[in-house]
Amino acid sequence: MIERGHWIGGEWVAPVEGAYLDNPNPATNQVFSRVARGTSADVNRAVEAAKSAFPAWSKTTVEYRAALCEAIADRIAARAEEFAALESQDQGKPVSLASRIDIPRAETNFRFFAGAARHSRSDCFPMPTALNYTWRRPVGVVGLITPWNLPLYLLTWKVAPALVMGNTIVAKPSELTPMTASLLADVMAEVGVPPGVFNLVHGLGREAGQAMVEHPDIQAISFTGGTSTGATIAATAAPKFKKLSLELGGKNPTVVFADCDFEKAVAGTAKAGFTNQGEVCLCGSRILVERPIFESFVTALVERVKAIQIGDPSAPETGMGALVSQDHRAKVESYIALAKEEGGTIHCGGKRPELLAPFDQGAFLEPTVITGLSHDCRVVQEEIFGPVVTVHPFDSVEKALALANGVRYGLAASVWTQDLTKAHRFSEALQTGMVWVNTWLERDLRVPFGGVKESGVGREGGRYSLEFFSEVSNICIELGGPLGE
Repeated sequence: MIERGHWIGGEWVAPVEGAYLDNPNPATNQVFSRVARGTSADVNRAVEAAKSAFPAWSKTTVEYRAALCEAIADRIAARAEEFAALESQDQGKPVSLASRIDIPRAETNFRFFAGAARHSRSDCFPMPTALNYTWRRPVGVVGLITPWNLPLYLLTWKVAPALVMGNTIVAKPSELTPMTASLLADVMAEVGVPPGVFNLVHGLGREAGQAMVEHPDIQAISFTGGTSTGATIAATAAPKFKKLSLELGGKNPTVVFADCDFEKAVAGTAKAGFTNQGEVCLCGSRILVERPIFESFVTALVERVKAIQIGDPSAPETGMGALVSQDHRAKVESYIALAKEEGGTIHCGGKRPELLAPFDQGAFLEPTVITGLSHDCRVVQEEIFGPVVTVHPFDSVEKALALANGVRYGLAASVWTQDLTKAHRFSEALQTGMVWVNTWLERDLRVPFGGVKESGVGREGGRYSLEFFSEVSNICIELGGPLGE
C-alpha cells in the first residue's frame, strides 16, 4: 500500500486534517494507494511556500530554468518504465499506450518548452524620438488543475511552461489519478528544483481545487477538464481578475467523404474514437459518413473495432484497458442504455467483457458503435468520454457542415477526403479550434491548442503557453533628437 501526502516546500507533508482518499486500480478495483485529501488549509500552506520561493526563482535566468527542465526530462526518460507502469495502474490504460504516448510526451513537454523559452523574443517598436520594447515577467504563483485521462501528459503540458517562465506552482491532479504527479515531485527534488517552486496538493476538486481558485494569492488558473467545472471556475475566478486558461470538453466530428482513402479513413476513425478507451477530449465520437459509402464504412469500422483486445493492461497485446472508475463506467453505460431508448442500433460492444480474475472486477467496457440516432438526441449532443461512437450518413457538403457544427462544443475535428480544395474550404468553415485532415492527433507543440464555444477559453502550446504564464509590459525610452543634436 502506497501512501502519499502533499509535496509542499520541497518535502512530503501530511494533510492538515489527517484525511486520506483510497485510490483503486481501475482494472481490478483493488485499492493500491492512499492519497492526502487536501483542504483550504493545505492549499494555504502550498501557496505560502510558492510565495516565499517566487522572488528568488523569478530572478533566475531563462537558461538556468531551461536547463532544469531538460534535467527533469532526462529523469522522466530514465524512469520511463516506472512512470508507464504507475500510469496504467492508476488510470486503467494499457501500459503499452502509456509507454508509447503518455510518458514520452511528458518528457517532450519539458524539452520543448525549454527550447521555446530559449528561442523566444520580444518586440521592439522604434519611434523618431523614442524606443519601445516589450518586457515579459512571470505572473507569480499559478494554480494548475489537471484531469484523470492523460495525467502526467497534461500536467507537464502546464508545469513546463509555467516553470520556464519563472512562476512558482501549486498543482492539483485529479484525485482519481494522483500517482505519477507524485512521482514527478520526486523527480523535481532529484534534479534540484528549489523548495517551494513546485508544490503538489492532492484532493477533491470541490475542496482543494475550489480553494485554489478562490485563493487571492494565486494569480492565474490553468484548468483542463469538464465544461461544467470550467464554468464554475470561471464564475469564481473572473470577479477576482485572475488570468484564466480553460481547456474543456468536446463532442468532436469525424467527417468522412466518399472520395477518401477508404482503408486509411477506417483505421483513422477507429483510432480517433477509441484511443485511451475513448477518454480523450479530442476523440472523434460523432462520425459523419457520406451516404454512398455509409453501409460499407460501418461494416469495416465494426470489424476493426471488434478486433480490439480488451483486458490486462500490462499485456502487450491489450489494445484497450479499463475505464478510469466504476462510477465513470456506469455513466458511460447509462448513455448506451439511453441510445437504445432513443432508437439506436448497437452494432458492437455496449456491454462488459467477460474477463478472468482479477480483471472481472475492473471497470472494463467493450468499444461500442451505434447508428440510427437523431442528431438532436442526448447521446449525440452530450460528451460521453468513453468508448462509444455514433455514426450518421450525410448527402451533401452543406449537410455535413451543419451536422459537424451542430453541437455546443468546438474543440477538434478530423476530415477525410482526397480533394484538397474541399479539405481547405470545409476545414475553414468548421466551428472548432483544431482540424486534422486525413489524420488524427498529429501534434506539433508550437501550434495553438484549444477550442471555441463551450470547449474553452484561451490557447495552449508554443508561444501561447509562454504568453499565458507571463505578463507583458511596454517600456518606452525617450531618446530626443538625432545623435549630436
